[in-house]
Amino acid sequence: MNNVNARDYEPTPSRQVAFLGLGVMGYPMAGHLALAGHAVTVYNRTPAKAAAWCAEFARSRAPRQADTPRQAALGADLVFCCVGNDADLRSVALGESLGGGARGADGAFAGMKPGAVFVDHTTASADVARELHAAAGEGGLYFVDAPVSGGQAGAQNGQLTVMCGGEAAAFEAARPVAMAFSRAFTLMGASGAGQLTKMVNQIAVAGLVQGLAEAIAFGQHAGLDMGLVLEVISKGAAQSWQMDHRGKTMVADQFDFGFAVDWMRKDLGLVLDEARRNGARLPATALIDQFYADVQRMGGNRWDTSSLIKRLR
Repeated sequence: MNNVNARDYEPTPSRQVAFLGLGVMGYPMAGHLALAGHAVTVYNRTPAKAAAWCAEFARSRAPRQADTPRQAALGADLVFCCVGNDADLRSVALGESLGGGARGADGAFAGMKPGAVFVDHTTASADVARELHAAAGEGGLYFVDAPVSGGQAGAQNGQLTVMCGGEAAAFEAARPVAMAFSRAFTLMGASGAGQLTKMVNQIAVAGLVQGLAEAIAFGQHAGLDMGLVLEVISKGAAQSWQMDHRGKTMVADQFDFGFAVDWMRKDLGLVLDEARRNGARLPATALIDQFYADVQRMGGNRWDTSSLIKRLR
């Protein structure tokens, strides 16, 4: 099955790149890089997924599969990464055997040439971003934390919003290539700023989804035609991306797509950890995180985040 929807690509000079992690986000993101004409080497913890990706994009510029992150990074100008969490990120960047900041034999940093840029699209902590930024700098490399928003559909359509932290020079080197899968690619500040911006995004999303869930549940209990209600109120101050893209599916009790509850709980855990460090007060976010825990207990780990409404029915 083709995981990448067709789009137009801005002409950019072809680069040698690597992509580490071919999950529901990374697979189509790497595909857009290949279709844009870049020479892409991929690594995935499950080799069969990388083999399938290479077969799907065999008509692009000789895609290659690597056995380790280090092999994938050899000779690359840019190394893109999209994995699960802080531990996974350290593993692919620094090597499986490492517990600290030195290079490991199998980590991508060990294979990267001086001056190459590692662009991390994982939603991770700001602390690990700063840690890997420092480790990269010690080896003459660059590290950009660049979490994304837009979900699986955004990755497939090449329309992700990317929030970056790091040096301006590294950002500028990555931006024209990353625009193959992005609609916006913005430098937010120093190392860690991308991850912190993603946390702001997730706080806002959680509140919007809970508000929409309560509104729909209220309307249904009141006997209203919620399809008509949403059509009307989406033209006013209540309008949001969540209402436009998830309102009707929430009414229809459909939650088999989009951003999974497990992922949102991971992200909100990062948010709440950071808030404890910086002193921010997030009472609504903490409560909604527990609401998502309720959904997990209902068996909704892989349901879309709009499944918050299930608690209210």
